[in-house]
Amino acid sequence: MADAAPRLKSLVEQLLGAPFPLRVRAWDGSEAGPPDAPVLVVRNRRALRRLLWKPGELGLVRGWVAGDLAVEGDLYTALGQLAGLLWERGDDARTLAQALRDPRVRAAVRGLAAMAGPFPPPPPPREEVRRARGHLHTRRSDRRAISHHYDVGNDFYELVLGPSMVYSCAYWAAPDGTLEDAQRDKLELVCRKLDLRPGLRLLDVGCGWGSMAVHAAREHGVSVVGVTLSQEQAVYARKRVADEGLTDRVEIRVQDYRDVADGPYDAISSIGMAEHVGAERYLEYARDLHALLKPGGRLLNHQIARRPQRDESSYSVDPFIDAYVFPDGELAPIGTTVTQLERAGFEVRDVESLREHYALTLRRWVANLEAHREQAERLAGPGRARVWRLYMAASALSFERNRIGVNQVLAVRTPEPGASGVPLRSRTWN
Repeated sequence: MADAAPRLKSLVEQLLGAPFPLRVRAWDGSEAGPPDAPVLVVRNRRALRRLLWKPGELGLVRGWVAGDLAVEGDLYTALGQLAGLLWERGDDARTLAQALRDPRVRAAVRGLAAMAGPFPPPPPPREEVRRARGHLHTRRSDRRAISHHYDVGNDFYELVLGPSMVYSCAYWAAPDGTLEDAQRDKLELVCRKLDLRPGLRLLDVGCGWGSMAVHAAREHGVSVVGVTLSQEQAVYARKRVADEGLTDRVEIRVQDYRDVADGPYDAISSIGMAEHVGAERYLEYARDLHALLKPGGRLLNHQIARRPQRDESSYSVDPFIDAYVFPDGELAPIGTTVTQLERAGFEVRDVESLREHYALTLRRWVANLEAHREQAERLAGPGRARVWRLYMAASALSFERNRIGVNQVLAVRTPEPGASGVPLRSRTWN
């Protein structure tokens, strides 16, 4: 008799101490749970071994990336229903040790172990980052982390990002607008905040595939230096620059921002790059950019932020994001970012939250990936395509629920006499 799903659902509810909100389909074809809910497909016993060996988020993610687990139905609904039961409960060693004091929890673990089959567990999927020893955010470790995320293949990113090839939050006039228009409007928003004009020099830190550099040079007549640590991005960006006939005004370098030595610049854009800097290096980052600006020069820092914690020393990077998406990436509260910029000598003139805009952007990227899933799997591999689909869908929910946000901070290297050069009514870009 096929009964794995009812047994599995019962044991999971015993373990969690709450009803399991999804329908479950097990490897033997049996099903259990609400008939109208998304279906969690447990394709084999190996998925259980992953969860028992690494309880919580990382075990689930390993099963998802390896294809041992899948979701049928709306992924956003499934993730939203699972969030309170799993991701928001905590899965660190202390939490697990406390849970195992409960006899019912121990009994559920024994039952799941009996269903899981022989140990040891399978190795992690090859898409998981293998940690190297050494300090975080050295030039070498940053190059390795950037390569893991961005050197997936330009063809893959074209499928996900669309023609704009902008991998950061778009700026939406309306939710039903096009992604390309919203990304163009975001680039224009940055240019207007920086007050770009012909003859000025712009440094684009973390220039990606060259979208900001091309837009600023073509539409505002500035000279641009774009720096990236990704070889694949640089090749793509240089071709775009050449195709646009902008080689006399745009230079794309494979270079660490810490090694840029040809300042001063009139303006600096840093869009979706500062998340890779790390808390220990952030003041150094801010000081380096301050030193690269002329007096009166402007910085536009576009950066994802997390909510502050009562005890900031307890902050830890999300294990899924760290192991599969952005190795060594760190998020800081917006207040911390503003403070560090001010400590570096900047005057912060404007902070604009674009949280809802990023949720809309991510949903469009997920839709692009789902519409081209087979092609994406051929280009990047099935595991990597599953990583991107999960992380973008989960991130969209996090922005919608105010778990994380994204902000544009406009800061000025204000000269000693105090004239910032910012208009009295600065929100003219809206």
